[in-house]
Amino acid sequence: LGWKFYDADDYHSVENKKKMAEGIPLNDKDRIPWLCALHDILRREDSSRENAILACSALKKMYRRVLVRGASGIESNLPDQTGDNTALQVLFVHLYGPIDIIACRLEKRRGHFMPPELLKSQFDTLEPPTAPENFITVSLEKSLPEIVLEVECAVFQG
Repeated sequence: LGWKFYDADDYHSVENKKKMAEGIPLNDKDRIPWLCALHDILRREDSSRENAILACSALKKMYRRVLVRGASGIESNLPDQTGDNTALQVLFVHLYGPIDIIACRLEKRRGHFMPPELLKSQFDTLEPPTAPENFITVSLEKSLPEIVLEVECAVFQG
């Protein structure tokens, strides 16, 4: 797409990285400052009229609200992105796949602070996106070119 790319893992605090490396799952208190910082990055890109891609495990609906609204999304039960001039326009791509496929991919990953043992805690925390969130769900069982094409189609079709 030629857009700026941000990997949310690059923005975790030293404390969060250490905690995960020790096999301790992050909680909401750990994640909120990280998500607010990610919102600020997205807000900056939006203010510059730039498009960006953020790879992020926004596992809960509230986490996705924080990405869209910033700190005001923590307590908000307002529908996301509907008639709110302060909310960012975000398309969430929910990459979905069976735990065994994801576990296999994590086992092959080297040099990352999150051990594969934390995968179950992420599945336990996961709240898949639902309406009225702006999202698509894409299967990880597809080939990489198929996944990219599906995301590109969703982005350019609006």
